[in-house]
Amino acid sequence: MKSRSEVLQQIEGGTFDVCIIGGGATGAGCAVDAQLRGLKTVVIEAGDYSAATSSSSTKLVHGGVRYLQEAVQDLDAGQYHVVKRALHERRLMLDNAPYLAHPLELLVPCYSRMEALYYGIGMKMYDWIAGKGNLFPSKYRSVAESVKRMPMLKPDRLTGTVAYGDGQFDDARYGMALIQSFADEGGLPVNYARVVGLEKDAGGRLKGADVEDLLTHRRFKVQARAFINATGPFSDHIRQMAKPGIASRLRLSKGVHILVPLDQESTKDAILIPKTDDCRVIFAIPWLGRFLVGTTDDEAQHGDEMIVKKEEAEYLLRHLNRYLVSPMRIDEIVSGFAGVRPLVKSKNALDTKKLIRDHEVEMEEESGLISVLGGKWTTHRAMAQDGVDMALGYLGMPLIPCRTPQHKLHGATGWGPDFWQLLVSECGASPAAARHLSQKFGTASFRVLDIAKQDPRYAAPIVPGLAPIQAEIVYSVQQEMAQTIEDILARRLGLQLFSWAAAIKAAPVVGSVMAELLGWTAEQTNQAVEQYVQKITRMMTAIGLRPEGVRVKAPNRKTNS
Repeated sequence: MKSRSEVLQQIEGGTFDVCIIGGGATGAGCAVDAQLRGLKTVVIEAGDYSAATSSSSTKLVHGGVRYLQEAVQDLDAGQYHVVKRALHERRLMLDNAPYLAHPLELLVPCYSRMEALYYGIGMKMYDWIAGKGNLFPSKYRSVAESVKRMPMLKPDRLTGTVAYGDGQFDDARYGMALIQSFADEGGLPVNYARVVGLEKDAGGRLKGADVEDLLTHRRFKVQARAFINATGPFSDHIRQMAKPGIASRLRLSKGVHILVPLDQESTKDAILIPKTDDCRVIFAIPWLGRFLVGTTDDEAQHGDEMIVKKEEAEYLLRHLNRYLVSPMRIDEIVSGFAGVRPLVKSKNALDTKKLIRDHEVEMEEESGLISVLGGKWTTHRAMAQDGVDMALGYLGMPLIPCRTPQHKLHGATGWGPDFWQLLVSECGASPAAARHLSQKFGTASFRVLDIAKQDPRYAAPIVPGLAPIQAEIVYSVQQEMAQTIEDILARRLGLQLFSWAAAIKAAPVVGSVMAELLGWTAEQTNQAVEQYVQKITRMMTAIGLRPEGVRVKAPNRKTNS
């Protein structure tokens, strides 16, 4: 991918077929689709790619068991439609980036024969709806088999579990793979650039966008024939920018997740808690060496701080611990995150947990702004297809066939489950580093290791004892437009989600490497590290944890002679 400065030079004053506002799951998906259909496309992202909603998911590629349950209970065709489309898209997501997405078995604990029958029938219906896209058939597992597969599961009163298949993925890296794939096809993405105004022609149609580079505060214009609003929770803001006074379409829901230590030998399966005290669903899934637990579903407003609060963490643990042999405590939490989901308003739903997770594509008649609203990660490709179809119609072009259903994403071609072994045998990577790189970068891991080969300093781990190496920092800056320490640790490498404490230790090293690459002064570097550490510290203290041994100042780095 081109450097950010190179992309800015090409974007500034340029004219495009499509300008996509937003570089999360929806925007990146639209970008790949539009570029593959021959439309000259630009992506303008106000933050980092997938920095907000798109990296705050439960990391599941799923049809939605809860939505199926509501479809049956409420005779709701809309919920059924969501499940059917998502189960079709689930298979495509797993096939197009297998290094980032894979099947996962989930266990539903049952405490009576009636529950086992109820959930067993429900999961068979789930299998049936998936059709040829089914990952593997659901089945009943006895108490002995369930506890063998998941030793942490409490056997008391358990009559067995119903096991079914869904998908699991690395959301932040999947978003990055979409952006990289877009760039591979000649597309131009830029992050940390905000649309601050929209220009119209004499007929009131959108013709341009005023954009501010948030790193330099310089403004420039982008001309385009069509504009797609893919800004998730901020979609109403762009809609109102195009037509002041237009009614809002979204309701926001806050979802939080916590991560706790996971013994790799204890389980490879997940738990679905089918009903909480307030009639919600909670997942507890193994994810990159941790047990990820979530989510909540509470009304949110713009301006709310997206941070896990102690009462939210206690809510999740309280429900999870009912199913565990050894209850988990607050002080065992190693990381957590919160995000906002944009839900399309429904006339009949008073609670966010009842809103359908389907999407809508809207065209504002006067300005021509196309907005892709709502939806979820699993259906991002279908959402993008609908959005680009509408853009083609708006441009008066024929409906060019969509190519994304079978389009392998960046890093996927040539990858297989044993790919990591090549990194060990051909590049000399340690098994831990090789597995980590394979899961994060796919076949692009060779390019990461080339950096370490050219400069052995970068072969060193970022944090002693952990898999990520410093070459990943270099690659993320040079090839993925990472601009901040959080870009690296939260989204490119995932170290922040693995451990807040490890992220604090890593921050000075990451800051030091980024300073070399981006030309930061010592003062800028230390300020960046301090700001990052303060943010992580605030996250920890919000749930009652106390960071210890915090080092803020970045180390001096010596260049090779």
